Amino acid sequence: MGDGEVGGRGEVATFAPGRVNLIGDHTDHTGGLVLPMAIDLGVTMTGERLGDEVRLRSDAVPGEVVVPLRPGPAASYEPAWGRYVAGVLSQVHPDVGFVGQVTSTLPFGMGLSSSAALEVAVALALGFEGTPLELAQACQRAEQQATGVPSGIMDQLASAAGVEGSALLIDCYALTVEPVPVPEQARIVVIDSGQQRTLVGSPYAERVAQVTEAEAVVGPLRLARAEHLDAIEDEVVRRRARHVVTENERVREAAAALAKGDLFTVGEAMVSSHASLRDDFEVSTPVLDELVGRLRDTAGVWGARLTGAGFGGSVIALCDPTADLDGTWVQASRGAHLLGDG
Repeated sequence: MGDGEVGGRGEVATFAPGRVNLIGDHTDHTGGLVLPMAIDLGVTMTGERLGDEVRLRSDAVPGEVVVPLRPGPAASYEPAWGRYVAGVLSQVHPDVGFVGQVTSTLPFGMGLSSSAALEVAVALALGFEGTPLELAQACQRAEQQATGVPSGIMDQLASAAGVEGSALLIDCYALTVEPVPVPEQARIVVIDSGQQRTLVGSPYAERVAQVTEAEAVVGPLRLARAEHLDAIEDEVVRRRARHVVTENERVREAAAALAKGDLFTVGEAMVSSHASLRDDFEVSTPVLDELVGRLRDTAGVWGARLTGAGFGGSVIALCDPTADLDGTWVQASRGAHLLGDG
């Protein structure tokens, strides 16, 4: 089922995971490659389908979100997380409302896709019954409507299509998802930089526009090679494009290495990715750079990089079980589902 009328009365509980991205940032909005994984932290929705509006409370934010089944402009709703709820309602058209509670084990602003997890959990609670891809596409549109940010599909698709024990090699043009098993000896640790970030008000949209400008010269960056980029006269735009082109290659390299259990090569690709995000795409910060540097010097760490869009948030480290890191160990999780469903 796509965007048609959905719903049905009764009690329901849903869970949608957040995600970490092992490698492949700022490639999804150009139809490139990414390698995220759904994680064992996420958003739970519990409640009952009834009435003619959605009424939700959160364990993390005071106040109540109240949104009619046919919402007005998403930006008009408070608390601010209600804008994501309104965005989902504008894409998923239930014939009955919902009254319930939102709980989350995902910290906000750490770059772990708490907003995507919320959108996916809300859509399922409202009765959405489409494929994981259709669910992700509806929630991607909901986020764009809620924030005005031209974000790609990675976050929602990772949450909707997660596979336990595996990262996901996603082609954001073909919209295919290939599970890549994560070796048992690999530990993926998320470290909060302490620098909270939000894409709203960040230079994210500017970066998207610069990439679009590059594609107007050389064509789709998912098909471009490094030597094609000399045709881009603007040096800044050329560097933005270089990040996308080289990042797609790093994703291919890292996915192949992960499948072989070659964690050293995965770690090297992660380190190179961070350098490209810092120097060519310029979405890192001194705080993130310093943290990645310290992690690289830690025994047992194969690689580290910022995760997500940058401008703050979290760093991830790929390490062996002996590494002594002060962070949160996350594991590859199944995708969003109704609780009690398997």
